Amino acid sequence: MFGVVFPNRSFPMDLSCFTQIDSFHWILDMNTFVGEAYDQIKEMCIFLLNEFSLPPDKVLAVYVQSPGSEFKYCGAVYRACPSAVLTLCWPEPGGQMQLTSDSVPLTAKIGVSIEDLNAIPALNVGHQQRIEQLAMKVGENLFNFMQSFCTMDSNKLVVPTDILDRWFKKFQERAKRDPEYLKSFVI
Repeated sequence: MFGVVFPNRSFPMDLSCFTQIDSFHWILDMNTFVGEAYDQIKEMCIFLLNEFSLPPDKVLAVYVQSPGSEFKYCGAVYRACPSAVLTLCWPEPGGQMQLTSDSVPLTAKIGVSIEDLNAIPALNVGHQQRIEQLAMKVGENLFNFMQSFCTMDSNKLVVPTDILDRWFKKFQERAKRDPEYLKSFVI
C-alpha cells in the first residue's frame, strides 16, 4: 500500500517494517529503526505504491510521537498527491513515567493511518511550520540588528531611516560568503 524512506538515512521501507495495529493503522517503532536519536530524524518521504492503494476520498496520514507524548500530525498523501517529503516535528517527550507496566522503556513512534480526506486539516503541516520558524528566525535577526543602532525616545525605539537597507545588504553579503549561514536559520 505505501512505502517510506528517511532521506540520507535509509533505503526504501515497505509496510512490512511497520507493526499493523488494525486495518487502518500502522506503527514504526523508532528504537528499532534508529535507537535513541529519533529526534535527529527530521524528514520522511512517504509514497503510495500505486494509484489503487487508496480510495479517492481517503488519505494516508502521518503522525509522530515522542516517548510519553501524544501523537502529533505531520502531513498526508492521497491519490492526487501520491508522495510527499514531510517534516517530522517531534513533540517534547511527555512527563509521564518513562516505563510501561512491563518495565519496557517507552519509545518514539511514527504512526500511519487511513483517514477521510475532508477530516485532515492541512496536508503538509510540517512544511508550513518550517516556513514559520524560518520567518521567525529572520525576523529575530533583523530585530537584533536594529536594536544595536536604536535609541530610546519616550518609550519608542528610534532607528536610522536606512536601517532596513543596511541590514538586508549585510544579510546578503553574509549569505554569499558563508553558504551555511542560511542553513542556520532552518530548524
